[in-house]
Amino acid sequence: MTGTHPNRATGNGRFPAFSLGADAGASFKPQHFDAILADHSAIGFLEVHAENYMGAGGPPHALLARLREIIPISLHGVCMSIGGLQPLDKDHLKRFAALVERYEPAMVSEHLAWSTHDDVFFNDLLPLPYTDETLARVCDHIDEVQNTIARPILLENPSTYVLFEESSWSETDFLKEVVRRTGCGLLLDINNVFVSATNHGYSALDYLDAFPLNQVGEIHLAGHDEQADDEGAPLLIDSHDRPVADPVWTLYGHVIGRCGPVPTLVEWDAEIPDWPILKAEAMAAGEILAHAARRTASKRNGAERANGHLV
Repeated sequence: MTGTHPNRATGNGRFPAFSLGADAGASFKPQHFDAILADHSAIGFLEVHAENYMGAGGPPHALLARLREIIPISLHGVCMSIGGLQPLDKDHLKRFAALVERYEPAMVSEHLAWSTHDDVFFNDLLPLPYTDETLARVCDHIDEVQNTIARPILLENPSTYVLFEESSWSETDFLKEVVRRTGCGLLLDINNVFVSATNHGYSALDYLDAFPLNQVGEIHLAGHDEQADDEGAPLLIDSHDRPVADPVWTLYGHVIGRCGPVPTLVEWDAEIPDWPILKAEAMAAGEILAHAARRTASKRNGAERANGHLV
C-alpha cells in the first residue's frame, strides 16, 4: 500500500508532521525500500542509524527522503561516545544536528556507552563504570547534544559483558539521575536487559522493576546470539541478527503491562531477512501494544461509568 501514512498530521516543517502514537516500528534497510513503499501500512515508524546518512547527498538520502514523506522516522545515533573520556567530536555532533534538522525525526536517541579513545574509534558500544565522575561527564555530554539539536534525546541502556569494581551506582539509579539532571528521556532496550542479566547472573525482572519506566519514550527489541564462556556459563551477544527470543517477548509483555503502550522498535542489523519477516516481528510487537491499549481503554471506560453512576 502506498500513499500517506495514517498517522499524518499537519505541520510546518520540510516533511509532514506525524502524530506518532504507541506504534511498532522496524529498522530500515535499503534493500527493503521497494517492499516498504508497497506495504508499510502495518508499520508505525522506521529507525535509521544516523551515521549511515552523514554524507551530503546521494542515493541514501534520496531513499530516506522518500520514506520520510510517508512514515515517521526515528534517528538513532551509534557513534556519539556519550560516555567517553574526551570531549564530543564537534564535527560529528554538527552532522548529527544537521540530520535532525533535515529529517525532523519523531524520536532521537543515543547510547549510554563509549567508542572513542584519543584518535582511535572502536566499532563497538563499550560499557562504562557508574561513578560520580562518569555521571557528571555523561550529563555534560547529553546537555551538549540536546543544546545543539534543540530537543531532548532518549538514552539507551547498554548490553554489557563486564562489570566495573569501581561502580558506585546501580545502572538503573544512574539512568534515573541522568534523566533528573538533563531532562532527557530513556530508550529501554529489553534485549540488552536480558543479555546483561544473563551474562552477569542477576534477575532481568528485578532490573526492570527498578527501571524508571515513566521516563521511557521508546522500547527496543532484538535477537541475540547464545554462546558460552570459557567455563561453559551462558554468554549472550547482542547480535541483532535473528528473531526476538521468547524470554525477551515475555519481558516485553511484563513492561507493557506495567507502563502501558510505548513506541516499540524491532532491530535487525545483520543477516537481514526479507521484509515480510521483519514486518511480522514488528507486527507481533504491535499486537501486544494493541492489546494493552484495549485493556487501558476498557479500564478507563469502566472507571468513567462508575464515576457517572456515583454522580
